[in-house]
Amino acid sequence: MNARNIPYCLASAIVVLAAVAAQSAQAQSSTTATSVQPMFSVGPKFQQTTGESIYRSVCQGCHMPQGEGAKGAGAYPPLARNKNLEARGYAVYLVVNGQRGMPPFGEMMSDGQVAEVVNYVRTHFGNNFTDAVTATDVKQVRR
Repeated sequence: MNARNIPYCLASAIVVLAAVAAQSAQAQSSTTATSVQPMFSVGPKFQQTTGESIYRSVCQGCHMPQGEGAKGAGAYPPLARNKNLEARGYAVYLVVNGQRGMPPFGEMMSDGQVAEVVNYVRTHFGNNFTDAVTATDVKQVRR
């Protein structure tokens, strides 16, 4: 492992651990489920398919359940009421390629999964950006 990759590995480990804790807390507080999504992914790809389930399993560990962000060992920017999300390509690029403390998730998500989670974040947490991202849009960013 190259020393340049260590921050991404640590960030990925933190995301996974935080997601496990968040999923556990969510499972304990929820008595009914409308759809069954895997709590954990097996292998190198995420198995969740809806934007909400991807957010809950992957993103909320750092960005918090309501997208409010956090500060502590690192700074995790809020996604709630975030004007940067108006540019569809910006959010897609960050999810696929990462930036600074955010690890890249492009190899762990399909184009459809990236589109789902980006659309979820862009239409929740006080965001109302309704021009949907498609899997084709994500594919263009991957080039």
